[in-house]
Parts: sequence; C-alpha cells; structure tokens
Amino acid sequence: MLRILLTRRWVILTLVFFVLIPVMYLLGIWQFHRYQQTNRSNSAISSNLDAEPVSMESLAGAGRTVPASDTYRRVTATGHYDPAHQFVVRHRTDAAGDSIGFYLVTPLDLADGSVVLVNRGWVDGGNTSGTAFPAVPGTQTGTVTVTGRLRPDETSASTGIRDVKGLPARQFMLINSTEQAGRLSAPVLSGYLELTSTAPAPPSADSAELVPGPNSTASDSMAVVGKGVHLPYAIQWWLFALMVPAGWLILLRRDVRDQKRKEIVAAKKAAYLESLATAGASGE
Repeated sequence: MLRILLTRRWVILTLVFFVLIPVMYLLGIWQFHRYQQTNRSNSAISSNLDAEPVSMESLAGAGRTVPASDTYRRVTATGHYDPAHQFVVRHRTDAAGDSIGFYLVTPLDLADGSVVLVNRGWVDGGNTSGTAFPAVPGTQTGTVTVTGRLRPDETSASTGIRDVKGLPARQFMLINSTEQAGRLSAPVLSGYLELTSTAPAPPSADSAELVPGPNSTASDSMAVVGKGVHLPYAIQWWLFALMVPAGWLILLRRDVRDQKRKEIVAAKKAAYLESLATAGASGE
C-alpha cells in the first residue's frame, strides 16, 4: 500500500482530494449563511406585512434611502392623483408571469406639497413595438387614501434591469423617485408605494392589475422550500466533503486489489516458466 501511495499518480490524487474537503466545507458554510440571511429576511418581510399601516411620510423622505428593514412595510398616503405626470414602466409581467406589459405609476400629491409615487399595477401593452403609450385605466379624482407596500427605489444594480435612455415620452425602465423628481415641481418621497387598496374604492375601469406581494406566511421552513434552497445546498456540500475521503479509500483499495492481482498473476507466470525450465533441464 505504501508503495502505491508514493507513486506520482497517488500523490497528486491525494493532494487534490484533500484540498477539496475544506473547499466543499467552506461552500457549505457560505450556503448556510445565505440560508440564515433568507430566514431573517423572510421574518422581517412577514412582520412588515402583518404590521398595522403607517403613513409613508413617517418612513420615507425626499432624497433619502428606504432602509432594507422597511421594505414591504404597509404604508398609507392621502392626497390627489396627478394623472398629467403619470408614467409607465416597461417590460413588466402580469401576476401570472405570462404576459409582458407595463406598470402604471401615478404621482399622488400630498397636503404638505410632497409627492408619493404610486405603482397602481400592471396594464397590458396593447401593442407589439412598445413605442406607443398604452391604454391605461382612468384616474380617480378627489381625495383618495392609498394603502400599499413600501418599496425602495429601483436601480440597475438592485434589479438587474438596464436603464435605457431615450424611450418614448412617459416611459421608463425603473421606478425611481430621484429620476422622477426632475420631472415634477415638488419633492418626491423616496421609494414608492406598491398599491394594495384605495379608499374610496375605484370602479373596475379605473383599476390596474395589482402587483402580487411576497408570500406573507414566510417562516423558517419556507426558507428551505419555496423561499430558497440554501440549506439543502449547504448539506449537499458537506456530504460531498464527507464523501471525498470515502472515495479516496475506495480507489486506494481498488488499486491495492489490482496490484495484488497483478502480483499473483506475475508469480504464477514466473512459477510456470520456472517449471517449464525445470522440465526442459531434466529432459536433457
């Protein structure tokens, strides 16, 4: 066995195999940390969705960044819609994820003079080129109170969506309060409100398809199945790490067995040749 282990082939195999063990262990640790992060994120989202709504003004402000801890927090805002400055966001899918269309975003003018961007939901594009402004639902007049989920400003870094410039009028790739502040003559609160309900309720003709929210029943188990597979991946990497020495031992035993078989065959061949030589010598 020692003679086999000292061969060039087995020295290289042993080094490779036992370098893989800490690498796989660390990959498992990385996946486990992602699992823990997913759990914390799911718990925070669940708490925010279950909490009583608060005014959006209390969490967001012009030029500020929406904290990650407030993402999906239920918020409300009261004011008047500004349909003259509403816009659509391109390449967004419906609730089923089957059709590509637009998100309809309408600014809501608040009593203090600030503005909240309200994502009223998904609308069908109605054209194949995307150059024409789509047909959108009507806009409620008078004072309305909107309730929804607080979302941070979209950026290319956070969404992976390229912010294409030079689009047709009132069409954008991202919902971003800083970008829209340049179009409006009032301070725009950071982030946006993802609409879930309006009071008074609008007629169906004035309603877009609401954006579905995250699973509000997130729990520790949901972080394993349905909310990510980081824990199974971590266990998988650790099992791989345990299998490396087992595989090393199996290969070594196979080579030792093959070497013994070769030695036995060589010994039998040598004995046979020796017997032939003896027989030939006695025949002389």
